Amino acid sequence: MVVLSVGGVGYACGSLSMAKIAISLCGEGRGHATRIGTLVEQLEDDHEILIYTSGDALAFLGRRFPAGKGGVEVREIPGLLFQYTGGRLDVMKSIAAGLDFQARSLGPLVDRLMAELDAFGADLAVTDFEPSLPRACARQQIPLVSVDHQHFLLAYDLGTLPWSLQWQAWLMSQAVWMYLSGAADTVVSAFFRPPLRRGWEHVVQVGPLLRREIVRAKPADGGFVVSYLRRHTPFSALAALADCGVPVRVYGLGGRDPVGGMTFHDIDETRFVDDLVHCRALIAAAGNQLIGEALHLGKPMLVLPESSHAEQLMNSHFLEATGCGEYCPLEEVTAERVELFLARLDRFQPALAGVVGRMDGTPAVVDVIARRLGHRHGGGSQAANSAWPEPGG
Repeated sequence: MVVLSVGGVGYACGSLSMAKIAISLCGEGRGHATRIGTLVEQLEDDHEILIYTSGDALAFLGRRFPAGKGGVEVREIPGLLFQYTGGRLDVMKSIAAGLDFQARSLGPLVDRLMAELDAFGADLAVTDFEPSLPRACARQQIPLVSVDHQHFLLAYDLGTLPWSLQWQAWLMSQAVWMYLSGAADTVVSAFFRPPLRRGWEHVVQVGPLLRREIVRAKPADGGFVVSYLRRHTPFSALAALADCGVPVRVYGLGGRDPVGGMTFHDIDETRFVDDLVHCRALIAAAGNQLIGEALHLGKPMLVLPESSHAEQLMNSHFLEATGCGEYCPLEEVTAERVELFLARLDRFQPALAGVVGRMDGTPAVVDVIARRLGHRHGGGSQAANSAWPEPGG
């Protein structure tokens, strides 16, 4: 059995017998949960799966894999959340919260997982940027596959970024080391693909893991904009969207009364995917997963990174380099800035034509897991870096 730790269409895992897989993932935001949910879709028919997570991901995966249905179980564990002050990401508070979690919660949680993994009989573990499962697996000698976005901070050559972001990437990479080491396989899921750094040639580079609904979709222009925003979005950004002259469907802030042409919607994955498929453009937070989905569907993007959120700023720079979209700091966006973006959507079409329908990294990740299970069971195929295209190329 394979265990996945979390933070495509019909891809088989090979002819291996059913395995028990434990998965853990970071519970913050939508990207980790979407990535792991997509992977579990491809594994659940052939393997028994136990998922550990918290926060937003717990609710998302609990709905997607309800108790008593199939061979997937979702269990709650303590997890880390970003800390905000005055509506803005507070990096120092977030770091302090992480250190407190490591000092107070991590040890007892690892002890708990060791007992539960032993009872489960895990053959393999998968983690998406979650620290407790890797430590439990190391002590019990359970092979671990790391599948996340954050390892780009360690493995990727980031020399094209501004110096300030390169420095922040180095600082953030130290936290990645603290979170996870000792994985048998390391997979980085990102919509961008710069060269690997020396010493990281073993890393498997894949595109974002895309849900079946995205892969099968036939994109169209329904004349509206989709926006996915984080909970602490300032009112000024909402005012800019409300005054842009095009209907805007906002997700991530819960249901509210409409404001002008802007409507607010609770997170419903079916409706959100349908709106993403049929929107004219995407104006949203600069998360890796959502950017990858929009690229696959050929949607031009204006991403709105928080000025204190270094990872979103890095994603924004790489998106702009592809020619498929542009960015503006969330705190600085205005109605005029949004209108200018919407008036120039045609300029993104040549670059988008090079990536539309070609971004899914799911098959390559399934192959890595099948290979690792093959090693565990005395066989298996050879996985290689997936051949998805360079954005814009």
